[in-house]
Amino acid sequence: MKLEILTISENQKTQNDIIGKIKGLINYKNLEPGDKLPSERSLSEKFEVSRSNVRDAIQKMEFYGLLKSIPQSGTFVANIGVVAMNGMIDDILGLEAPDFKSLVETRILLELKTVRLAALRRTDEDLENIKISLDAYKEKALAGEDAVQEDLLFHLAIAKACGNSTMNTFMLTITPQIIIDFGKYHVCDIDQAVVGIQEHEDIFEAIKKQDPALAKQKMKDHFKILYQYCYKIK
Repeated sequence: MKLEILTISENQKTQNDIIGKIKGLINYKNLEPGDKLPSERSLSEKFEVSRSNVRDAIQKMEFYGLLKSIPQSGTFVANIGVVAMNGMIDDILGLEAPDFKSLVETRILLELKTVRLAALRRTDEDLENIKISLDAYKEKALAGEDAVQEDLLFHLAIAKACGNSTMNTFMLTITPQIIIDFGKYHVCDIDQAVVGIQEHEDIFEAIKKQDPALAKQKMKDHFKILYQYCYKIK
């Protein structure tokens, strides 16, 4: 099982520069609401950046509803007024990277919902995927190896099992930065990873029993130390 996460550009400045240039095309009437966007190759040549940078910028604009991709047709500028479009783009470019505390709070709020829904809606296939992730985490933790990605794979498997695509997407969106911050703040040191094995197993068993109240409580217990830890960081 691979960690399937939304692409986050390593060069945020380049991504924002591209979005700003697309905004310029709209303002100078080269593009109108409803118009088809030039190809990735064309934009990469025009802006003198890589196609992957262009792709990341387009995905970001799609995420916020500024562009819309239609299979076998292309990517189009959303039917939004130019003034509103400019305001939305300015807001996006002004967004600050979320701090660790806000990421933790968001993750806890999401996962208390997803684990409850997963217990109610999970299929046998979902349960098997959660078990595979749990076993991978246990193997790494007991071997004294970094198990951060395996830990998050376990939680992503639960998010997928909840049957709510929006919640699953939010989890996928915040996961890459969580991985970075866990390493930065040494959240999942080896001793804590081993302790987490039983907590993960308790969550799994509650989902297996399809007991939403128990699943939510076990997830709360699991996050108690993490929540306290993040507020110790200055």
